[in-house]
Amino acid sequence: MTTTVEQREVVATAREWVEREVYPVASDYEHADEFPAPLVEDMKALGLFGVTIPERYGGLGLDLLTYVLIQIELSRGWMSLSGVLNTHFISAWMIETHGTEEQRELYLPRMATGELRFAYSMTEPHAGSDVQSIRTRAVREGDEFVITGQKMWATNGLRAGAIMLLAVTDPDAEPRHKGMTAFIVEKEPEVEEQPGLRIPGKLSKLGYKGVETTELLFDGFRTPRASVLGGDSGIAARAVGIATRAFEEAIRYAQQRETFGKPIAQHQAVQLKLAQMATKIEAARLLTLQAAERKSAGDRADLEAGMAKLFATETAQEVALEAMRIHGGYGYSPEFVVERIYRDAPLLILGEGSNEIQQLLIARRLLERYPV
Repeated sequence: MTTTVEQREVVATAREWVEREVYPVASDYEHADEFPAPLVEDMKALGLFGVTIPERYGGLGLDLLTYVLIQIELSRGWMSLSGVLNTHFISAWMIETHGTEEQRELYLPRMATGELRFAYSMTEPHAGSDVQSIRTRAVREGDEFVITGQKMWATNGLRAGAIMLLAVTDPDAEPRHKGMTAFIVEKEPEVEEQPGLRIPGKLSKLGYKGVETTELLFDGFRTPRASVLGGDSGIAARAVGIATRAFEEAIRYAQQRETFGKPIAQHQAVQLKLAQMATKIEAARLLTLQAAERKSAGDRADLEAGMAKLFATETAQEVALEAMRIHGGYGYSPEFVVERIYRDAPLLILGEGSNEIQQLLIARRLLERYPV
């Protein structure tokens, strides 16, 4: 993997900011389940909301690889910060790639500064990885669409000023070929109830705190016809980031904690754990960067992205547990970062396509690549 001077400078700036500003306060925000508004303002000032948005729309115009490296650094500090950014990034990519020029000019400049933040909403109570089971409807009425349905697990659902929403627009099609449309739905940020949309508070979670996750209840919500859009590397990067932080905390603690007259890092059992943790993190990192490079080059990358997501998230879960075990009883205490990481890691195994689904997708692509 080769990086440019500009890439390295941007990533180094993000790393320095994380270590200086995020490390000291992340656990306080996380334990209070408080939205980190000052940190988000810093992220805006650093240009992180516009990393991949082209310069002509006010962004930094950098590639997916740079974004992945930044996500790793943010997740090292606190995974929830990467969540604040990731649904926004997905939405910006969709608008840039599939939107009309009018939509790009309308949304991307405000997205690049973070003035307008996006949520991304596909999941429903009965529809996660099985997209064809989506029931939310968008019915055309004149120059508007009327949306009715229930969405779940919308990260940034309350504070975002717009939502990238997937809805059924042709319910009479064959069951496995429903007509679906992506909408750019604008709403009032931080307003729980507005005409046609209700957001009934935050959903409780084991980890991934600080950033809100919400239901979205649409009941006759009207959006203009012009909101129709166009008229998986992010999760792997976050997993690498939190696995890296868990390892760093573990190896530091192992060199400080003494048992039987010497640091536990000198005990062979702990050394074996550290060796396995570091090796798997490096493998996850390389898989993730490989997927990002292929995508940036314009190549099909669903196989590589699926492998990266599967391996990196499983590694994050395993490394988080091993870091906790190295800390012993202290690893179970909220005073130590590994306790937070241990609660955050499982989300990545479930989010953006469960790892069971990832394995099925990987297998299908392998069968296509190796025909008999």
